[in-house]
Amino acid sequence: MKTEKELKDSVKERYAKIAGQGKAENAASCCGATTPSSKIYNIMMDDYTGTGGYVEDADLGLGCGLPTQYAGIRKGDTVIDLGSGAGNDCFVARHETGAEGKVIGIDFTPAMITKARINADKLGFNNVEFREGDIDDMPVNDDTADVIVSNCVLNLVPDKNKVIAEIFRTLKPGGHFSISDIVLVGELPEALREDAEMYAGCVAGAIQKDDYLQYIKDAGFSHIILQKEKPIVIPDDILTKYLSPEEITDFKKGDTGIFSITVYAEKPGTKKDKPKLKMLDLQTQNAGCTPDSGCC
Repeated sequence: MKTEKELKDSVKERYAKIAGQGKAENAASCCGATTPSSKIYNIMMDDYTGTGGYVEDADLGLGCGLPTQYAGIRKGDTVIDLGSGAGNDCFVARHETGAEGKVIGIDFTPAMITKARINADKLGFNNVEFREGDIDDMPVNDDTADVIVSNCVLNLVPDKNKVIAEIFRTLKPGGHFSISDIVLVGELPEALREDAEMYAGCVAGAIQKDDYLQYIKDAGFSHIILQKEKPIVIPDDILTKYLSPEEITDFKKGDTGIFSITVYAEKPGTKKDKPKLKMLDLQTQNAGCTPDSGCC
């Protein structure tokens, strides 16, 4: 098993390469693959077309949801985007928070920070900034953000608890987050868990759905809501890189499920009014998952 540093280094190397490519290149090639379905990063993405604030040059096709649509961002809010990449979710968030708000993108890949800053300069946004750093040790003061968003990034960090604790620290009392991520129901085959490409593609780094939600609750968050859930299907031309035909058959027949979820939660504290949330776009909804009862 790779160490935490080795996992981070492999992710940084791969995402630095992605930063130098366009969305079409990312969709069409990966380590010699020639078809879009061979691109692990892109089998999970949602379509941003038509979303307010969307900037095509900033969309590298790396997400697994649309967390900014569910985040209840309001005019004047301070928003942090974890794993901001080329800046796509930051620019969508800026559309919601307006010129009077502030958006901070955090990414640990220097090439992504450079690309995002170029995009922001082209747009003339002086209230969107990008900071280089790890999301499990954010270069942000305590009680800074009204809202935190993230799109398919927590999977890339080995210590999820540490990231969730950082989210709690940097949110203002009464603040909230909306995060899209990949979770599991059942165990992945070992070959998928161990491979760096699958890790960088957010699959091998996924943890159990119940554990993910419990970590959020244990960190002190309240009103935990599952806003969206969709199954992720890994195409056969990807699975054949890791599994034998017999193993693929067993994997498909088994109880293992890979899901993209969007989760909302609040940091306890007083806020003037609750955000108006987009609810609920679920293909499968947890029983008892409501604003009052929570999910855990």
